[in-house]
Amino acid sequence: MEKFLYLFRGGQTTDHNSSPEAMQAQMQKWMQWMEKLSKNGTMLGGEPLKPGGKQVNGTKKVVTDGPFVEAKETVGGYLLIQAKDINDAVEISKTCPIFEVDGKVEIRPLQTMEM
Repeated sequence: MEKFLYLFRGGQTTDHNSSPEAMQAQMQKWMQWMEKLSKNGTMLGGEPLKPGGKQVNGTKKVVTDGPFVEAKETVGGYLLIQAKDINDAVEISKTCPIFEVDGKVEIRPLQTMEM
């Protein structure tokens, strides 16, 4: 089995047009999805990300505020999963509730490092 990182982008259900009931229903779908992945041994960890933070950039290590919630491609959270290969990881990602709200899942293989 290989490890992969899912980065979730877009698909925000917290816009001003969403009712509290719709947001709760979407959150419930996420919880059920992650519970299923956890129970079958696919999900190794993950968390949603709070808005805001800091960025450190360049050789001068300039610190700026961000990322900004207004950005359409802001990473909203991540999961660490294990799958047979990248194709299996892609197929597993297709069951994610983010696609119901026009979001994206970036799938990145983890490289093992020898210490």
